Amino acid sequence: MIPVAPQPEPTLPTFDFDVEVRRPGCMWLNNNNIALNAPPPNPKKLPPHWRNCLKHLWDAYGGTCAYLAVYFPFPIGAANVEHFVAKSKNAGDAYEWSNYRLASFGPNRLKRDFNDVLDPFTLAPDTFFLDPFLKGAIIPNPSLAPTSLAAAKRTIGRLNLDSEECREMRKGYFSEYLCDRNESRVVALRYLRKHSPFVHYEAQRQGLL
Repeated sequence: MIPVAPQPEPTLPTFDFDVEVRRPGCMWLNNNNIALNAPPPNPKKLPPHWRNCLKHLWDAYGGTCAYLAVYFPFPIGAANVEHFVAKSKNAGDAYEWSNYRLASFGPNRLKRDFNDVLDPFTLAPDTFFLDPFLKGAIIPNPSLAPTSLAAAKRTIGRLNLDSEECREMRKGYFSEYLCDRNESRVVALRYLRKHSPFVHYEAQRQGLL
């Protein structure tokens, strides 16, 4: 997990987020007497207008999961509009671009309505390290302040970022880089940076590239 720069909401000529998502969502809330700044009585009944912008969210964030920090192709169907502030907490945020994070299915399913996950949009650099690198394990930066350290640990636990599967995934990307760099280091670096930006960043930080 690395910091993610918030991207502006899409507008014409490609896609008008306000027209396609925000306005119809807020109109439905208003027609059903649901306040924008209050929990909806039944979050499951909220019209999923956010799905209209899924491809545009994927495009805006380069197909990179905000939590796993790995690229995934759109056609595989893993892309999710993840509401950082859960739909059950604040009705109006269900239809706000700034509340959306591009997430693959696994992290989106694990986060659910919990609010103990660090926000990629406000994440401080070097919050997470790979250590030991070749095992793919993710740990909080040991030098973090106690409250930040605890928050990082909760995020790892909630999203299962240090699962054996996630470790193997990160190890696989770096191993592939090591194999491919013999043919073309430039191409191998470009691939690693796109497909696993967290591993790429950590490899750079640790002087392994």
